[in-house]
Amino acid sequence: MTYRYDADLAEAAGNFGVFDLTEPPRTRATLIAAGAARPAPDTSGVEVTDLEVPGPQDNPRVPVRVYRPAGTTGDLPAVLNIHGGGFVIGRIEVDDDTCLDIARRAGAVVVSVGYRLAPEHPYPAGLKDCYAVLEWLAARAGELRVDADRIAVHGISAGGGLAAAVALLARDRGGPKLAFQYLDLPELDDRRTTLSMARFTDTPGWNTPNAEISWHHYLGDRAGGDDVPVYAAPGRAEDLSDLPPAYVTALEYDPCRDEAVAYAESLFAAGVPVETHVFSGAYHLAYLIPAAKVSLRRAEERITVLRTALHG
Repeated sequence: MTYRYDADLAEAAGNFGVFDLTEPPRTRATLIAAGAARPAPDTSGVEVTDLEVPGPQDNPRVPVRVYRPAGTTGDLPAVLNIHGGGFVIGRIEVDDDTCLDIARRAGAVVVSVGYRLAPEHPYPAGLKDCYAVLEWLAARAGELRVDADRIAVHGISAGGGLAAAVALLARDRGGPKLAFQYLDLPELDDRRTTLSMARFTDTPGWNTPNAEISWHHYLGDRAGGDDVPVYAAPGRAEDLSDLPPAYVTALEYDPCRDEAVAYAESLFAAGVPVETHVFSGAYHLAYLIPAAKVSLRRAEERITVLRTALHG
């Protein structure tokens, strides 16, 4: 198909190809090698600490990276960050720039999770890791100089789906009370029945065939069936009441667009305060082009939204 991409995204569209998710270990190795060639992130103004924290029984040590604004002494709000990658690729490092920006400009401690990846570790492994880190963050709030009443969860793409699932788990288990959920381009529904999922089969880097592979790696033969839990695919959830306020983003030419918008509408219907923004002219992986106008707008909105939600 022909798409009306933003001018600063059109040229880059041809450089992505398609992420090969058929052999995740090979793709991970390729991405790690590419990442090693990039300059180290600018950590000025932020204290960055790598830790391993208690995880679930089947994964007792979960790696996290903690970003704290330098020179701060009082309790700050916190953001639990969950990276994207279709549940099968990605590492803590891929979100360094985003987490550093949140720490600096939103004035929050950011804890980014290195959760286990499918298909080696299918659902619920990654979600269990993320939820365990949330529990650790809330329990150690005093030690981390974090305000336990001001914890948000933030995720991009598959990380947005995991963030929504963490919010559902926290509600249903009577766990840490989240102040906010920021669901950025979230991957939410394994059924893949939306118009955008049917239409965007050849968009750059991430498209409908990749979404199908992603869900199959994460859920196995259950993907698209009748016995998938809402914590695996929050787009299936029928009760979204009593969840934290939310901000949901989507991009015009993204197969995940309509499930993100539908989730926002379901939150509205459940009485949850929610804002949503569909950015026109952009495809899913546009967020990997930081100088693009849509990326700059999204970055500014992220900081404004999180500052307002966590600082009032």
